[in-house]
This record gives sequence, structure tokens and C-alpha cells, in this order.
Amino acid sequence: MELGKEEGGKQESSLGVLAQLESLERREGLEFRDQELRDRRESREFRLRSRARELRLRRDRLREKLERLEKQAPGKAGTAPDSDSDPTPPDPRDVLEWRIRSLRALLRLFHLTGISGKLSKRGVFLTLSTSYENSQLDSFHLELQALPELRIQRHSIPAFIPLERLSREFLPRDLRRFLGLLCQHLNGFVGRRFQAEQFQERFSDWIQGIPQRNSLCNLLKFRYSLARNSGNFPFQARLLYRDPCRSLPTDVAVSCSPEAPAALAAQAEQHSELFRTVALHRAFQSLTGAP
Repeated sequence: MELGKEEGGKQESSLGVLAQLESLERREGLEFRDQELRDRRESREFRLRSRARELRLRRDRLREKLERLEKQAPGKAGTAPDSDSDPTPPDPRDVLEWRIRSLRALLRLFHLTGISGKLSKRGVFLTLSTSYENSQLDSFHLELQALPELRIQRHSIPAFIPLERLSREFLPRDLRRFLGLLCQHLNGFVGRRFQAEQFQERFSDWIQGIPQRNSLCNLLKFRYSLARNSGNFPFQARLLYRDPCRSLPTDVAVSCSPEAPAALAAQAEQHSELFRTVALHRAFQSLTGAP
């Protein structure tokens, strides 16, 4: 009997050792897999950082090339021709080729900034894409005629965007500045409109009626309550966006009725500051605790 017990004990001991070994193997396997995942992640991050550096270098080289092209007048080949020895005006074909080269360089550069385009029979056809909070919004189109000088041929820019003023100030001498400001105006407009639409769609139970806004969405008025589905709307808000290129208001006024308690007046002041610094739908989400 003693011998049997001893053999049984040895067998149990062997099984326990095997179980421990299997546990260690599993643990080592998990650690190896975790390490492999970390190595892959680090390798991918390194490749992405390298790619980002490469793109930045390409962008800088394109900018330098573009600046050189803009400084080079039509008909120049690195040095200015002597007007006394060669009074002949530049060949229109040379001017056209120079403009095409410049426009191609611009298209390569603008592709990195959300502007895409292609050469057309008249000059260049541009697509200006807008976004807000990582949401792709509207795209607007602009066709520029290249000769005899850069000017707007056709477009889908809204009438309330100061396109004519911008073109008078910056075309044809500074196309990059013109497009940069135009994109700021468009992104400011779609950002304000996006906020107003999200606000009206997501928080209709907290606001009274339809918020009042103009076509440029630089003025917004509404009445609201912090109690959902309440018939009492103690707060009135007026948001004014003096800078057409911004999506946050410059002037905010939130008020309540004169007979309202002092606590509500204090809340109105806090709401004003919040609306001034945070996107409207985000601010209202914070106030109401809505998901």
C-alpha cells in the first residue's frame, strides 16, 4: 500500500510540473505575441513618421519652386531680357506655356491643402473641398481663365462669399493668397452652418421653434431651456460672427427675463462664455448632458 501511495504521489507531482511548464509556455507565448505586436506597431509608427517627413519636404520643395515661378516674369529664362536690344513683346505661345507650367506647379502644391484641379481648355478647373471637425462637407468649383491674364470664368461659390472683392485684390498677381483666403471664407461658412444644423437637429427638444439665421450663418438667434420638452424657455441667445473666416462667434449675448432669479442670470453669463469658446452643438451637449 505504501508503495502505491508513493507512486501515486510521484504521478501527481509529475502532472503538476507539466501543468506549470504548460502555463509557462503559454505565458511566454503571450509575451512573445505582445512583443511582436509592439514591434509591428513601432515599425508602422516609424514608417508613418518617415512618410510625414518626406511629404513635408516635398511640400517645402514645391513651395520654393512655386515662389521661383511666380518671381519669373513671362518670357524670362532666368535673366531679364534687354529691352533696348530686344523690344519685341513676348510670344503669346511662350506666355501660355509659362502659365501652364505655373498652374501645374500650383496644382501639385494645392493637392496637399485640400484643393484639387486639372487643366482645362481655358485655363484651370479647381475643386475646393471644405470640412469641419473631420467631417467632409461641401465642395465648390472655380474655373480660371489663363489668358490674357488670370480671371474667373465660372464658379459655384455662394453669392454672399466676397469672391469679386478677393479677385480684384489678389488676381492675377497672387493666386495662392487669393485661393487661401477664399478657402478660409468657405470653411468658415460651412463650419458655422454645420454647427447650426447639428444644433437644430440634435437639440430640438431644448429649443423653441427654428433658430433664426441668415444665409451666411454669421448671425444666429434662438430661445432655449435646459429642461427637455419644457414649455418654459428662459434663455435667449444671440450669436454674431464678425469674422467671416471663423466658425466661432465674436459676440455672444445670452439673457433671460428681468424677473428671472439671480441664479438664472448667472447661468446666462456662463452660457455666453461657453458659446464663445466652444462649437455651438458641443457647448449645448455639455449644458444638457445629452449623448
